[in-house]
Amino acid sequence: MMKLSLQKYAALCIVGGEVAYLVCYVYGFFLSGKLAELHQALLALLPGFTWGSFGGFILGAISIALWSGIGGLYIAWMHNVSMVKR
Repeated sequence: MMKLSLQKYAALCIVGGEVAYLVCYVYGFFLSGKLAELHQALLALLPGFTWGSFGGFILGAISIALWSGIGGLYIAWMHNVSMVKR
C-alpha cells in the first residue's frame, strides 16, 4: 500500500479549503434577506473575520488555511498509520 506525503496532502487540503472559502465569500454577495444574514453569521464564526473588510477576509483565509492544514496532516497521518502491516 502507498503512504501519503504529509506535506503534500496538507498543502492540497489548504488549497481546497482556500478555494472553497473564496467561492463561499463571493457567493455571499449574491444573497439577500434572511439567507444573507445566515451566511454572514456563519462566516463570522471564523476567528477575526468581519464581513466586507479586507483585513477580515485575510484573517478568515488564514484561519481556513490553518484548520485545513491541520486536518490534512491528521488525515494523512491516520492513513499512513492504518497501513502498517501486522
